[in-house]
Amino acid sequence: MSAVSTQTHEFLGVAAIFASDTMHRIVTLAKRVAPSNAAVLITGESGSGKEVIARALHHHSQRSEKPLIDINCAALPEHLLESELFGYEKGAFSGAESNKLGLFEMADGGTLFLDEIGDLDVRMQVKLLRVLDGAPYYRLGGVKKVSVDVRIITATNQDLTDAVKQGRFRSDLYHRLSQITIDVPPLRERVDDILPLAEHFLAAQNPELRFRADAMERLRAYTWPGNVRELRNVIVRAGVLALGQQITTADLPEAFSQEAFSADLKRLSSIHRAMFPDLERTAIVQALEDNPGHQQRAADRLGVSKRTLQRKIKSYGLIAARSFSIVR
Repeated sequence: MSAVSTQTHEFLGVAAIFASDTMHRIVTLAKRVAPSNAAVLITGESGSGKEVIARALHHHSQRSEKPLIDINCAALPEHLLESELFGYEKGAFSGAESNKLGLFEMADGGTLFLDEIGDLDVRMQVKLLRVLDGAPYYRLGGVKKVSVDVRIITATNQDLTDAVKQGRFRSDLYHRLSQITIDVPPLRERVDDILPLAEHFLAAQNPELRFRADAMERLRAYTWPGNVRELRNVIVRAGVLALGQQITTADLPEAFSQEAFSADLKRLSSIHRAMFPDLERTAIVQALEDNPGHQQRAADRLGVSKRTLQRKIKSYGLIAARSFSIVR
């Protein structure tokens, strides 16, 4: 378990809840980086919390009195994204009935957060690079150049170094955006954050409800492929469907059932173990550490019998004699 207690912050109206050492270090790093004007690239899986870190950077920056403007680069086609970023003049195209400020102008003096930057079209990458290098630009259909002072934060769930090698992302833009890189790990790699986040989401849904021990066990053991976003959805669903005053395993989706967890372990043994021989050992070690002196509880968490767990313990040489200390 983490030595860091649960911390709750609010960055521009969005709560950040964490208890893991990893997230503590990331938020501390964000505070250190925030006062500078360095471009920050935030990487991590979808739903892992990249936007929260972007908000933390702006919150702790010297630009915090100015706006944070954000846009998802994957949500708009190229021609709309260009007009959103750089604005347009009246009559620039059909339907442009008045002048429109671009997001760069709206963020002047503040921060522009470009989410899913890996999906940016190559032509737009060229134009963005020129603006980031300080070159004034024209609004679409404009005749007067615009200059802005904006701090850039970007985020992606892609490997941009791989995208550069494949020619899908310009190397010069990548280096310009990644002056500082912050990697947000997936939720499955920061297990200590799961329950504090779950309790926060449950309190927001129904403050009268609580988690029963079996549900907490399953929440901690689940791999969360959808990360924090999936966790929030699961808790909202459980809060709506719960019949009693406690959330139990029965209130969670099918993926959290005993059968599903047993199937996962069997799949690990039959398929992944040959490819990743340390995964099963790691899972067993974690279960034993979380349930010191209680092999039955550890076995229940893993979805196997106590006898099977004891056989695995012996095969991996994890427990010395009658002691319950883990042999690393």
